[in-house]
Amino acid sequence: MSVAASDPRSNIRGLIYLGIGFFMFASADTIAKYMTGIFHPVQIVWVRQLGLLSVALVLLVMRGPGIFRSAAPFLQVLRGSVAVLSAVCFVIAIRYVPLADAVAVSFVAPFLVTVLGALLLREHVSATRWVAIGIGFLGAMIVIRPGMGVFHPAIFLVLAAAVFFALRQVISRRLGAADSTTTTLSYTALISVLILSAPLVFVWQWPETLRIYLLLGAFALLAAMGEIMVIRAFEIAEAVVVAPMHYSLMIWATMYGWLVFGQLPDGWTWLGTAIILATGLYLINRERMRHRRMRRQAASDARMS
Repeated sequence: MSVAASDPRSNIRGLIYLGIGFFMFASADTIAKYMTGIFHPVQIVWVRQLGLLSVALVLLVMRGPGIFRSAAPFLQVLRGSVAVLSAVCFVIAIRYVPLADAVAVSFVAPFLVTVLGALLLREHVSATRWVAIGIGFLGAMIVIRPGMGVFHPAIFLVLAAAVFFALRQVISRRLGAADSTTTTLSYTALISVLILSAPLVFVWQWPETLRIYLLLGAFALLAAMGEIMVIRAFEIAEAVVVAPMHYSLMIWATMYGWLVFGQLPDGWTWLGTAIILATGLYLINRERMRHRRMRRQAASDARMS
C-alpha cells in the first residue's frame, strides 16, 4: 500500500522512479533482443533473473532470513513459475518480432488482469470496462493483423507472455494481503533461477568476448535496477497516478528499435498502439476518479464521526 497516497510530491517522485524503471526495462529488453542471436532464451532469462536474485541477496543481508517468511508459500512458488513462463515467451518472441511491435501487443496485459480478476477473483467489472477491454483487444489485433501475411507467428508468444504476466499480477493481488513486496520479490527471484537452472545445463554457452560479458552484466544490472525503481515507485505513490507511465515503454522501444535494429513501426502498428493506449488511459482515469470519490467519502465519514 502506498505510504503517501495523497501527497503530490510523493506521486511526482513515484512518476520519476517509474519512468526511470521502465527506461531500464526497455534497455534490458534491447540487450535481450540482441542476445537472442547468440544465446538460448533460457540462458538470457536466467541471466536476467540472476540480476533480480542479486537484489534479493542484498535484501537478505540487510533484513535477514525473515524476507523468505511467507504466509502463502504455494502462491509464491506459483508466481515465480508464471514469471519464468512470461519472460521466456517474451524473449523468444523478440528474436523474430520488432521490439516496438512486441511492446505494443504486451500492453494488453492490464486488460487481461481485469479479465482474470473477474474470472478468478470474482471481481466486479462494469459493462463500460468490458467494452473498453474489447476495444483494447481490437487495437492489439490491428497491430498483429492475423491473416494478412504481415506478421510473424512469434507475435502470439507476446500474447502468451501477456497472459502469464497478467496471471502473475492477479496472484500478486492475493499475496498483497499476506506477504510484503520484499518477500514476493525474493521468492520470485529464487524460484525463477532454480527453475531455469535445470534446463540451463543443456543450453549453456560461454560468452566468447569481454564485450559479451559486459553486455550480459549490464543486462542483469538494468533488469535488477528496473525492478527496484518500480517497487519503490509503487511504495511511495498512488498506483492510479503513476500507472500511465507504463506506456513510456513504447517510446523507448521505438527509439531502440530504430537506433539498434533499424526497425520502425508501420502505420497500422501506430494505429493499434494508439487504440490500446487510449483505452488503457481511459480505464486508468476511471480508476483514479473512483479512488478520489472513495477518499472524499472516507473524509466525509470521518468528519461526521
